[in-house]
Amino acid sequence: MISQDTIVALATPSGAGAIAVIRVSGKDAITICSPLFRSISGKELKKQKSHTIHLGHIIDEERVLDEVLVSIFKGSNSYTGEPTIEISCHGSTYIQQEIIQLLLRKGCRMADAGEFTLRAFLNGKLDLSQAEAVADLIASDSEASHQIAMQQMRGGFSNEIKKLRDELLNFASLIELELDFAEEDVEFADRTQFKELIARITNVLKRLIDSFAVGNVIKNGIPVAIVGEPNVGKSTLLNALLNEERAIVSDIAGTTRDTIEDEITIGGIGFRFIDTAGIRDTKDVVESIGIQKTFEKIEQAKVVIYLVDSSLLTPDSLKDLKTEIGKIKNKYPQKPLVIVANKVDKLEQNEIDHMVSEIENIHLLSAKSGLGVEELQNKLLDFVNTGALRNNETIVTNTRHYDALLKALEEIQKVQYGLDSGLSGDLMAIDIRQALYHFGEITGEISSDDLLGNIFANFCIGK
Repeated sequence: MISQDTIVALATPSGAGAIAVIRVSGKDAITICSPLFRSISGKELKKQKSHTIHLGHIIDEERVLDEVLVSIFKGSNSYTGEPTIEISCHGSTYIQQEIIQLLLRKGCRMADAGEFTLRAFLNGKLDLSQAEAVADLIASDSEASHQIAMQQMRGGFSNEIKKLRDELLNFASLIELELDFAEEDVEFADRTQFKELIARITNVLKRLIDSFAVGNVIKNGIPVAIVGEPNVGKSTLLNALLNEERAIVSDIAGTTRDTIEDEITIGGIGFRFIDTAGIRDTKDVVESIGIQKTFEKIEQAKVVIYLVDSSLLTPDSLKDLKTEIGKIKNKYPQKPLVIVANKVDKLEQNEIDHMVSEIENIHLLSAKSGLGVEELQNKLLDFVNTGALRNNETIVTNTRHYDALLKALEEIQKVQYGLDSGLSGDLMAIDIRQALYHFGEITGEISSDDLLGNIFANFCIGK
């Protein structure tokens, strides 16, 4: 599967900048680049030691393209596991293209998306889950997503899976051995130890599967819908949470006709806040469409903030509010609902006390002055179980891994049933092999061209 071509691509983002890095990898990388590089000190590039950097010029015939720094990585001591050259040139798009075009004329070809990391996997520098973590690391936009990607890239998840797979493989080989001596009726695999192993594997798989709920929201951010009647301060609250004037604020009811979204990071976790159109009965066609979108966003949200204008609450409207809260809770029973009273700076203390006694766990704030906004952010953070993250436990964020873990657990539970029921070794061996197969899918010990193509197609070119 490993292509013998020497590939080239821009490893830094496209566009002009201070510098750009052009990466060349393949068995002929050093041979192709050496004649194109004229060292300041007169050294021949291909004779230099691995992991050294050299100052000089890239030359096209006698034309000097740029003054560059060239890093050389010989043998398998590189990211890709094959000879690699990295050219740090000035960030002019013209210079970048001139150097790349020169390399293409001299025998390189343009790298496909993710091809450098694919070669690292195929050459044994990374396993498949570590390779996928590279893409997650590049895409990480919060402390938590960065931490998880780094932990996975360092092999934390892989090591956990490999350890389980090795132990299960050891027992599988003993059970397979028993089949060769079926007539002698001997047992090489200690059934008591085997039951303990299956119980331990089951616990680990369940923990990893459960971690996906946290990992998924950390990786993709937590969508939070801000809903309520018109003119209660939803847009002002969005601006206060984001600390910028993102939404139009007006005293006119129904100003927000469409949903407005933006993201911030709270405590290392990404949150995507969605300011929605006010919910009310209206004959305005455009506003009605916005209200319909509001309910669609509530469906998509992980957390719902229901905002009320506390300055307009009366004993009768408090009863109506409690009814409305009950309706939302009944319609979306699985979604955390945060009741927030805005404009509390306009209330007397006795009015605040009455409201708090009537509405359980109501959060008080003034979006305009910023009072209570930080406390609301901390309250939202409480909905994310960051215990596993703080303890540096393995957290699953990849849907492919999650699916393989579910399938492995299903097979392990079949093995457990076989042990409890006293099934013959040949029947249990089938389920064990299937469990081993799904473990291997995660780390790439078992993979297909289609699977690899699908995974690495989502990488950026140059990585």
